[in-house]
Amino acid sequence: MERIDNQIKIGITHGDINGINYEILIKALSDNRMLDFCIPIVYGSFKVFNYYRKMLNISDFSLNVIKKIEQANPKRPNMINIIEEEVLIEVGKSTKMAGTLSLLALEQAVADIKQELIHAIVTLPINKANIQSDKFKFYGHTEFFAANYDTSDYLMMMVSDIMKIAFVTGHVPLSKVTESITVDNILHKLRILSKSLLTDFAIRKPKIAVLSLNPHASDDGLIGSEENDIILPAIRKAFDEGIVAVGPFSSDGFFASGQFKKFDAILAMYHDQGMTVFKSLNFETGVNYTAGLPIIRTSPAHGTAYEIAGKNVASPDSFRNAIYLACDIYKNRMMWNEINKNPLKINKIDLEQN
Repeated sequence: MERIDNQIKIGITHGDINGINYEILIKALSDNRMLDFCIPIVYGSFKVFNYYRKMLNISDFSLNVIKKIEQANPKRPNMINIIEEEVLIEVGKSTKMAGTLSLLALEQAVADIKQELIHAIVTLPINKANIQSDKFKFYGHTEFFAANYDTSDYLMMMVSDIMKIAFVTGHVPLSKVTESITVDNILHKLRILSKSLLTDFAIRKPKIAVLSLNPHASDDGLIGSEENDIILPAIRKAFDEGIVAVGPFSSDGFFASGQFKKFDAILAMYHDQGMTVFKSLNFETGVNYTAGLPIIRTSPAHGTAYEIAGKNVASPDSFRNAIYLACDIYKNRMMWNEINKNPLKINKIDLEQN
């Protein structure tokens, strides 16, 4: 297989211009070692970039501004300037302008990846309120990308060096969680998760832990019936399909005892059940990955962080890891496709002729 490490084109959408995005972008991309892994291409505003570069007092770093992907310089971070006009920057504030520019960057990056001009997208945080418009009526990035590829076969996954957590339900109100906890839905998510662990993370025979819905995994039906009536049947059906799923585990004891370290991934029933633990342990290093899509999309695990914007204290680690993960998944998918490109044919022997 040809060497692809420094040929991977990573499209980076700038997200909300009033948060910490440009700060962590500058900090991460000013390290030339990033170019050993990929060709970064930022979809953003060069004027906004210069504003934050001056604010951070960084004079020895710049971006190569290009009009189309083919002009990208593999030896420098690049930028497709999505807007030529002056931009009003209000550091630490949510503005309609910030939402408009967030969406503009996303639209251009999606158009380019659909034409296979870039290999993966890393999305910097958006404000889910100010980006809402006639073109964006989603809870977040995950649903936006799923809609762009007209698929329900997607899964939000949080990834770090110590754990991978996926979710049966994502950005939905807690009052609506239970109606989404069905045998079919859990089985559907387990299929996506298992396939992603194989193809995206190169894990052979992945082992998945499934969390309970009710406290103490319902204590044999004393605190709810979902574990016996829904979650266990879904696990059994998954096992019949060759998916190694185990559970349901009560989340408090499962994480507190360190039992999560024995599994390749964890399927949580709802957002905060898994996200609270994940961010507590991996806030500055974790990555958000949308599994199941035909394209690769990662993101830092944190948000816009308006409260520390412009203070030069934001860590670029999560964003840097999002880039690394996108590169790793791309290489793993390439390897998976190569291995499975020409599978050996099974010849049937006609026993009567032998």
